[in-house]
Amino acid sequence: MTSSDPGIVCFQHCGPKVFCIQLPEKCPSCSCDLLAASFKLMPFRLPFPFVRASQYPGAVVLRPTTGDFLNEYYNSKDLHIGVTTSTGAIVEFDRCGLRRHTDKGSKSTWGQSLLVEQIPEAWIDHWDTVLLQTCKKPMWSSEEYKEDTNNCYTFVLTFLEALGYGELSKTAQNRTLFCEKYIVPRTTAAGKYISLYRKIRDQGLYVHSTPGNGINTNGHHGMEKPPTNTFGKLCSIRE
Repeated sequence: MTSSDPGIVCFQHCGPKVFCIQLPEKCPSCSCDLLAASFKLMPFRLPFPFVRASQYPGAVVLRPTTGDFLNEYYNSKDLHIGVTTSTGAIVEFDRCGLRRHTDKGSKSTWGQSLLVEQIPEAWIDHWDTVLLQTCKKPMWSSEEYKEDTNNCYTFVLTFLEALGYGELSKTAQNRTLFCEKYIVPRTTAAGKYISLYRKIRDQGLYVHSTPGNGINTNGHHGMEKPPTNTFGKLCSIRE
């Protein structure tokens, strides 16, 4: 699994915004030749919301428990949360107990992750020290793992609370509050990107129709209602 950016491009020619991977030769709304056309909004590339976890030291990272975000994740599936060290090693807790490993190779399960939070470099030594202390607790063995009460989320919140890093550590005292403040905003933004990507993948491109732009929403080229949020209400973090 890789963090490869599909390269979604947005442009606006005659009215609606168009999203695609490759620019079409003609405008999907008015059929004008785009090579000679002037744009209301010049083509630009949308920011890719996912990262390779190992490239973000001192961070809290999130991924689907199985599969990847772009092609396989839906709101009914669980999420898995972990942290990275100062060197980018992944530290995570699941049914196998506490594990620390590097995130390398095309088969890495952390190659397409969401960056929840990253501390400044000045805090990185303290981060490693507190993380090591947290890892030494006996509650992170495979025998102590409980799907709902002592899981990956428990490990990360226990560590963050002990870190003493301002609002992040304060919020970590409450599972629901931390999810609402740090997890949901990231997954909501990512969900919009995923929905858009899947529209383009399945239809070739997506035309974003809005009231008043005169677009027939029953036409071709993906002229439909805006994509819905893939994630919806979320805080299903397990394993």
